[in-house]
Amino acid sequence: MNFNLDNITRENVKGLSPYSSARDEYVSDGSTMVFLDANENPFENGVNRYPDPQQRALKAILAEQKGIKEENILLGNGSDEVLDLLFRAFCEPKEDNIITLPPTYGMYKVLSGINLVENREVLLTDAFQPNVSAIKERIDGNTKLLFICSPNNPTGNSFSTRSIEDLLKSFTGLVVIDEAYIDFSLEESWTSKLAKYPNLIITQTLSKAYGMAGIRLGICLASAEIIAVINKIKPPYNVNQLTQERAIQRVSDEKSVQAEVATILEERAKLINTLETVSFVSKIYPTDANFILAKVDNATLRYNQLLKKGIVVRNRTTQPLCENTLRFTVGTSKENNIVITALKALSNEYGK
Repeated sequence: MNFNLDNITRENVKGLSPYSSARDEYVSDGSTMVFLDANENPFENGVNRYPDPQQRALKAILAEQKGIKEENILLGNGSDEVLDLLFRAFCEPKEDNIITLPPTYGMYKVLSGINLVENREVLLTDAFQPNVSAIKERIDGNTKLLFICSPNNPTGNSFSTRSIEDLLKSFTGLVVIDEAYIDFSLEESWTSKLAKYPNLIITQTLSKAYGMAGIRLGICLASAEIIAVINKIKPPYNVNQLTQERAIQRVSDEKSVQAEVATILEERAKLINTLETVSFVSKIYPTDANFILAKVDNATLRYNQLLKKGIVVRNRTTQPLCENTLRFTVGTSKENNIVITALKALSNEYGK
C-alpha cells in the first residue's frame, strides 16, 4: 500500500488557510483577560462568549482516555458533521467516488448525494461480513473513501479484523471505521492501530453509550496530518459551549457510563431470551451493539402491531439482506418489560 495524503486531498483544500477566529489567536485560560476582540455582548450569562474553537479541555480528557494525542482528535456537531467534512476535504464532486457496504448506516449514501460523489455499493456477504475481493474490484483511481461500520448498523455484528486489515493495507484512499457502537462490543477499538495505518480514520460518538444524543457531539480520530486537513474546512465554532460543558461532565464520569453499558448488555440478553421464544421470530442475529436485529414472518405487520401497543421499533425490511427484519433498541428495564409483554401477547395471539 502506497498511501499519500497529498494525493487524495482536494486541490482547493490544499491551498486553504483555516478561518482564524478571535479565540484562535492566543492561548490563555481567560482568567485575567479583557475580551474586546470578538464583538460579543460583554454581560456575563454563561454563554455570552464564543466557545473554544478547538475544544481543548474536552480533547485533553478524551486524549488521555484513548491513549492518543490531542492533535489526533477532531470534534464535530454530531458524527454526521464529521462525515460530511471528510467528503468536502477529500472528494471532488462529480469526479471521485466512495465505497459503502450495505446494509449499513444510511447517512453515508445521503452525504454522497449531497456532495455529488458517486456511491459504489458492495453488499455484505450473507454472513454480514465485508466481501473483500468484490470491494477491491470496485476500487479505481478516483476512490477516496471506504466506509466500514463496525459494529454494523443495522446488523449489529462486528467485522472481521483480518478483512479490515487487508483493506487498510491494500487501499490507497482513506478507510473510515465508524465505531458508534464500539462501547457495547468486546472487540478492541481500532484507535490502537492509528499509528500503524496512516490511512485509517475512526469516528465515534457520545450519542450511544454515553447517552448524550441530545448534545450532538461526534469524534474523529486520525493522524495529525489528516486532522490538520479537516481543520482547514471545519466551521470555527462548530461545537457550542453548552455541548462542550456537558460532554466534559459526562466523559469525566467513566464509572457511570460503564455501569449503564453493563446494564444495557444485561437487558440485551434478556430481550434476546424473549425473542427466542416468540413464534413469529425465525432468526436473531449476533450483536455487539445496543440493539438486536431479528427476522420475523412479516416485518411490516409486526411493526404495525407493536406500534398499536405504543412501541416503536425499526422496520429494516427495505434494506439489502434484511428482508422481514425488525431492529429492537435495548431500553430501560421498564421499557424492555413492556416490549417483552407485548411480544409474548402477539406470539400467543398469532402463534403458529
